[in-house]
Amino acid sequence: MPPGYAQETNRRYPILYVNDGQDQEALQIRETLAKLFQRRQMPPIIVVAVPTNPHRLQEYGTAVCPNAQNLGTKAGEYGRFLTTELMPAIEQQFRTSPHPANVGILGVSLGGLSAFDIAWNQPELFGVVGVMSGSFWWRAAEDETKMPPNQLIAHALVRQTPEKPKLRLWFEAATQDEASDRDGNGIIDAIQDTLELIAELKVLGFTRDEVVYVEAPGGRHNYDTWAQLFPHFLRWAFS
Repeated sequence: MPPGYAQETNRRYPILYVNDGQDQEALQIRETLAKLFQRRQMPPIIVVAVPTNPHRLQEYGTAVCPNAQNLGTKAGEYGRFLTTELMPAIEQQFRTSPHPANVGILGVSLGGLSAFDIAWNQPELFGVVGVMSGSFWWRAAEDETKMPPNQLIAHALVRQTPEKPKLRLWFEAATQDEASDRDGNGIIDAIQDTLELIAELKVLGFTRDEVVYVEAPGGRHNYDTWAQLFPHFLRWAFS
């Protein structure tokens, strides 16, 4: 909760939903918010850290279809839980801003893919998306019928969207997220997949102000790196 919430009873606050909320201490959510509030580098916001469960590999993913490994089979159910159960309950209990531009969702790794997918499917609810080391390698099976088979699903979703949704998107990838380089071009897949997704977004009409990419030199696929970049996202998203 933001400082002054109890005293400023007429004020409504921007809100950020965070996937993998069980790791909120590793992401240093409380400490980072406190520092940025104190330094007046961002306005007060409410943060809802949503914990996952043993079914994470099935609940995070893309709602349209599972991936080629049959992971993400419950991604649609998780998205519906978040948007039709959790969000209305939070909005009823707390003084949140009613404007989608003041509602964000953030995730890391597979939780980042989930955050992107949920906001992309519900742009009337969200205005800001943050993805750290997103699992954009998520690929459709060779016999998939709901999406182009054997294609990267997030990229295909963007290509199939007829009109640019009203979203602002922030992406991070680290130079040591992984070692895999499937096409041998000297760019690791985590970075290439993110950059190619951003290229698809620009084809759809997104501008430089609406899409931000941050590359972390020497960064890794872990919370040490993500916690260091978390303040950058918050300042950009809510300042």
